[in-house]
Amino acid sequence: MSGFVVLEGIDGCGKSSVAKLLVKRIGKRAVFTREPTDSWIGKAVRRGDKRELSPYTDALLFMADRAQHTQEISKLLGKGRLVISDRYYHSTVAYQAACLKGIFKGDPFKWLLEANLKISLEPDLTIILDIPPKLGLKRIEGRSKLSRFERLAFLEQVRANYLKLARLDKTIVRIDASGDLESVTDAVLELVKERNL
Repeated sequence: MSGFVVLEGIDGCGKSSVAKLLVKRIGKRAVFTREPTDSWIGKAVRRGDKRELSPYTDALLFMADRAQHTQEISKLLGKGRLVISDRYYHSTVAYQAACLKGIFKGDPFKWLLEANLKISLEPDLTIILDIPPKLGLKRIEGRSKLSRFERLAFLEQVRANYLKLARLDKTIVRIDASGDLESVTDAVLELVKERNL
């Protein structure tokens, strides 16, 4: 049986670690994927000098990568795979709406959500791994250099955007991810089983 599960949340919430452990626990039918992807578009997004890109360009690059990613997810679902994705369109809405706040003509959150919904699949299960931004920063402070996305005030806005998404879409599940990796993964796996994925 195929299915599409998305793990979301601010930097430092444990998305990548939980997603990889989840795939390991589920076994062969599960496949890990992430955004930005490893396609040439995703690699350009990862390595791009963000100082040279406008927030508009950045948002559109993420969406271009997603359009490609969505095709790949569709193929995997067609083969009966359970796709576990570390980020999807929710990240673009949460992060880029924070980047565009104050410079966008209109509501960047609404624009990004509407545009992304037009090019994205609807996940069977979306889980926001929710943690306080201060904890997220503490968890990632060992990284070599913090990105522009990894600042307290910015992460607070991003978290607020994720919580807004959860209020608007009742199919999104928010779980407390402040615990250890094993217990958070257990909680996620339980949700996957409850949905018969």
